[in-house]
Amino acid sequence: MKTRIVKVSRDKPEMLEIQCHTISDEVQEIVAFVKSRRGQITCMADDRIYEVPVSDIFYIESVDNKGFIYTKDNVYETKQKLYELEELLKEKHFLRISKSMLLNLIKVSAIKPALNSRFTAQLQSGEQVVISRKYVPELRKALKGEKT
Repeated sequence: MKTRIVKVSRDKPEMLEIQCHTISDEVQEIVAFVKSRRGQITCMADDRIYEVPVSDIFYIESVDNKGFIYTKDNVYETKQKLYELEELLKEKHFLRISKSMLLNLIKVSAIKPALNSRFTAQLQSGEQVVISRKYVPELRKALKGEKT
């Protein structure tokens, strides 16, 4: 696949155009990446494609090498890997809280200690997620406003 960047003057809008013979998985991944940088992640549910705003996401979980995005009312599947989403969303208040989960700190209503040096995050949806003890120091830094 060839790539080309064309610089435009400030009076013209910026645009990304993809010209392809077929919409392959590679093309869909590129589109998903670009949209996630804008604040949306491309997901699937019920054999349909959705654009989920990052601000609606409570947490992202990886189960059996599949990525799942949880909002208040829905669960979506994404083809993006957890480490890719972690990199994309680290500037948007998302934090890894276990080997298989990213948490949107904006959606947390309370955090309380749990057993074995772990913590539990109470989400605005009423759901609770466990923060593994390995990730507690990063959580503390994030809550203090320090860079992780």
